[in-house]
Amino acid sequence: MLREPLHIFSIPPPVLHALAPRASQLLAVPSNTPPRLPSPAPPQTLSATNGALSCNLCFGATFSDVDEQRSHFRSDWHRYNMKARLRDGKSQPVAEAEFANLVDGFSSFLTALSIALSQSLSGSASSSSDGESEGSSSTDKVTALLKKNKGQQDASQSSDNGQRAPRSPVVWFQSPDLPDTQLGVYTALFDIGLPQEHYVSALREMQHGGEEGRTWALFMTAGGHFAGMIVQVGRPGEPGEGTPDAGKKKGKAHAKPEVEILKHKTFHRYTTRRKQGGSQSVNDNAKGPAKSAGAQLRRYGEQALRDDIRGLMTEWSEEIASCERIFIRANVANRRIFLDHPESIIPRGDPRMRTFPFPTRRPTQAELTRCLTELTRVKISHLTEDALRALDEAHLAAHQKSKPVLPKAPAQPAPEKKKPAKLSKDEELARDKWRRLLEMIRKGREDALKAFWEKEGPGLGGVDAEIPGWLREEEGKGCSGTILQVASASGNEEIVRWMLFDLGADPTVPVPTTYVPDAPPPSASVMDDQDQGGDSDAGGSVSTAGSTHRTAYDLASSRGIRNVFRRCAYAHPDRWDWLGAARVPSILTPDMEAEQDKKKGIRKRGLKERMKEKEEIARAKHAESEKLRLEEEREASERAKAESLKARLSSLSGGRDGLAGLSPEMRAKIERERRARAAEARLKTLGGK
Repeated sequence: MLREPLHIFSIPPPVLHALAPRASQLLAVPSNTPPRLPSPAPPQTLSATNGALSCNLCFGATFSDVDEQRSHFRSDWHRYNMKARLRDGKSQPVAEAEFANLVDGFSSFLTALSIALSQSLSGSASSSSDGESEGSSSTDKVTALLKKNKGQQDASQSSDNGQRAPRSPVVWFQSPDLPDTQLGVYTALFDIGLPQEHYVSALREMQHGGEEGRTWALFMTAGGHFAGMIVQVGRPGEPGEGTPDAGKKKGKAHAKPEVEILKHKTFHRYTTRRKQGGSQSVNDNAKGPAKSAGAQLRRYGEQALRDDIRGLMTEWSEEIASCERIFIRANVANRRIFLDHPESIIPRGDPRMRTFPFPTRRPTQAELTRCLTELTRVKISHLTEDALRALDEAHLAAHQKSKPVLPKAPAQPAPEKKKPAKLSKDEELARDKWRRLLEMIRKGREDALKAFWEKEGPGLGGVDAEIPGWLREEEGKGCSGTILQVASASGNEEIVRWMLFDLGADPTVPVPTTYVPDAPPPSASVMDDQDQGGDSDAGGSVSTAGSTHRTAYDLASSRGIRNVFRRCAYAHPDRWDWLGAARVPSILTPDMEAEQDKKKGIRKRGLKERMKEKEEIARAKHAESEKLRLEEEREASERAKAESLKARLSSLSGGRDGLAGLSPEMRAKIERERRARAAEARLKTLGGK
């Protein structure tokens, strides 16, 4: 059993000579099954892939962030694989290098076809054909490429009797000298299109350094970071461990070939938006060009990064031309830095170009070294034949299992829409009258309403007629009950007074339960009336709190409308059950209104007096504060003058010359001050004796 990790360029000769691709039932999977296969190696033997973004459809496509993954989903490569899978479910996804070769071949085919058409058709026809080809979208090109390759794929499938080998990033080998051991090598190390039975021969050739040695180029760019490296994985003319002369020069039986870094370079530019992710160009394409200073710096960083990478590729052009493999990790936009420009060192569709078949981290020198080690290390798995057979059978059964066909539910006929019944002219006229009536009530057009009611009121059923149901359906739940209830909720006192006093509208009609007016709740209305109306001494008040029965009084939107109901209850006490069924809490007599007006007047006069008192107090306080302020200013002025005078006296000499330039009054004052000081000095002297 192998205990040391193997290097791809130093496999022991006994192991290599007896090596063969692992025979598996998976190789006999029919061509109409999807190509997704499980690896026979346990997950821990492969490189860590947890947390990485990748494409389950495109072979070897991994990404560093979501924006890079989205760009890949919009690329022609991914759309080609997706359309090929959706077309028949049996097409194999192609690698990016294979897709580039297909595109180049298809372009050559179109060029030859256009030349042939130009020779056989007239000028006008050829020009129109060219115009159509230039105006075709990338989706049409992908579809045409699929149609072109469909015949070739069908021919290859028929020649293989409907069988083909599965695709996997790792190809597994077995050796009779190593029972229950499988060796895995990344398929990216082999030539594109090389049959699997020739992989062992390719491995044997890898053990020789060749005449000029084996060199690889590895490039990564993401998030403004770039790392590039050219390494020599095999020295010229030196055999590896897979040859009979292996280890003679170094004196070791299992000496690994030295990996020499020929050139390396890393640099970074500010291109990504901090704490927001994505490059500035992606943000500009999505939201439009930003005008901030940071956006300008990021655009400059992207251009500088592009120039630096292309300059480095030009500087390393000779080394890149001699490389056996070129590994590039970049998203769709960044790959244009390497390929899509006139001075590109690497031509598009170069068979040496590969992508890293495993997730990678930030582009650094250490990450390139890790990826190189991962590429050149042989994967080792220890599974028994029974375990491998169980894996093969389980996977084969999963592929051969036909998907259950769900019975289609019978299509249910669409519900027929009720066609509105045709109305007669009389019905349309009646509906128009009801609409006009409610509009005049809600807008408070009292004069027009009275004239309209005198003419059309009896025909509409009278003042207590219920609003028709069709009108409730048109205008919603807020349109139901009687016109008195609508007027009470609308808030027009004159119309409510006219309906109650002149028309004798019934206030005891209950409000429908579906009525939802825009008025305050009944309990709040009644509480407001009892608090401010001054009618607490009236008996028979009805509390509406917690009750479901409501009337027009409960819908009143203001205190003035409630007072209209109470005045009518006083004026016509025998007309309706005001305090009971009508739910009016109390009547409102003229004396009560006069008393209320008197109380209001008293409150207003008291309020005015209190306001006057407050104003007088405020004026007195202001005058007092102003007086104090003036006194303080006067005292401060006097103190300043006294201090100024003292300063002058102290600076003056004893002679008359010190008084020169002063006015007579000032001289007299200074003289008096001097005499006073001299007198004080004499008194102190006499007192001391």
